[in-house]
Amino acid sequence: MRDKAEENSTTKPIQNTSAYAIQRKHISTYEKAVEYLLSIPRFTTKHTPEATKRQLYALGAPDRKLRIIHVAGTNGKGSVCAYMRHILEAAGYTTCVFTSPHLVDIRERFLIKGELVSEEAFLQAFLRVYESLDWEALERGEGYHPTFFEYLFFMAMLLFAEANADYCILETGLGGRLDATNAVEQKELTIITRLGLDHTEYLGNTIGEIAAEKAGIMRPNVPVVCVESDEESSGVLREKATKLGAPIYSLSKKDYSFLNFKNKNIDFSVHTEYYGNVRLELHTQARYQMENASLAILAIGVLDGGSSVLPTHLQEGVRKCVWQGRMEEILPNVYVDGAHNEDGIRAFMETVGADGCKGRRSLLFSVVQDKDYRNMIKDILQGSVFSRIAIAPMRTARATDVGTLEKIFAEHEKNINDCEHTIYDSVETALRELLHTQEAKEYIYIAGSLYLVGEIKELMSVGGLHSMKETNYEKSTLN
Repeated sequence: MRDKAEENSTTKPIQNTSAYAIQRKHISTYEKAVEYLLSIPRFTTKHTPEATKRQLYALGAPDRKLRIIHVAGTNGKGSVCAYMRHILEAAGYTTCVFTSPHLVDIRERFLIKGELVSEEAFLQAFLRVYESLDWEALERGEGYHPTFFEYLFFMAMLLFAEANADYCILETGLGGRLDATNAVEQKELTIITRLGLDHTEYLGNTIGEIAAEKAGIMRPNVPVVCVESDEESSGVLREKATKLGAPIYSLSKKDYSFLNFKNKNIDFSVHTEYYGNVRLELHTQARYQMENASLAILAIGVLDGGSSVLPTHLQEGVRKCVWQGRMEEILPNVYVDGAHNEDGIRAFMETVGADGCKGRRSLLFSVVQDKDYRNMIKDILQGSVFSRIAIAPMRTARATDVGTLEKIFAEHEKNINDCEHTIYDSVETALRELLHTQEAKEYIYIAGSLYLVGEIKELMSVGGLHSMKETNYEKSTLN
């Protein structure tokens, strides 16, 4: 998993400032390139947009070869990118997609025509960025060195420019206005997903301030598609679009409707001026994905005007789309979800409450330090859907101390009946116990952080969950 590699790396962390000298190294393998990238601190002060643009230009301005769809927002960015990709591909277009974070393999961030880039292509893109840096200046403690995210963005632009795809879908990392991805020269369309109070230390303390940062991805006369939510954020987005002469298209809850839930899939309908009413099937239990799929469909309509993307392409693309870690069933009746902030937890709880479970529900929970975990825990407990909650520390330096979490759970559980929490020494230990004691009709959920999802995915990739599954299967057959 990315954090394990990051923390165990023997490479000395690179200081992303001219106040420190950086020693040039000989890097000739994919593994060494990944090690180098993971040694770059994740959360450092960003460079100015002008510095990012200069570096992009130094690489030959690869973004100018691309038809870019730019996606920002608090929640749902990755899902919207995934739905757009599958719909466009169903209509015969080819795509390149840059998203974050990755769960296990860093190459998950780069999808070209539906496939991960090869290790060789990854290495070559890495080296092109590496060789473009002013190493004499860097070794004097001066010059420009990309942050972790900036470096990956530059690599994406180089990889995508060579792919000759029809569309490039870019997801912002953090914010919008100052995000590295916003250095691109031209855009076909901008999209802003649902907004909420997250990363307030970087983006602002009010929903209006956060909306202003996200609105920074807009461009003059370039259409923008967004979610109609609270009046404050919607007002900021409309005002910015008007100033830029950018046509704005909003999705509201009345534009889509839940129809039916069957076989762990969702049937719903969406209405747009381009396609009228279209009935679709979501291969997920996550009700919040109705909004993300509908936003992607509205964006496709604005982009294409209904000329080459047909309703059948919408249906096929949405049906085929499976986005990892979003209410994903990893074992029978065991789900991982990427809910990692207060708005995400509310959407998660809405889905859990309507899952049709006939037995008890259990939750494996962990969270990182910079989230509003007190309110996240409050919302989980007030939902009164879980009979037991397992709390475990993740393998990341950003994880919140489980003792702190236990105190908050104990504080709120005083007013909650029939819910118990248990502390475990690791995510694997907690999951093993939940699976070992899982009842026939019980649903187990795992949520609170994308780092947690990544750790679970790593257990799957090394066969850890397979052995747990076998143990649980033997137990269930004996009963």
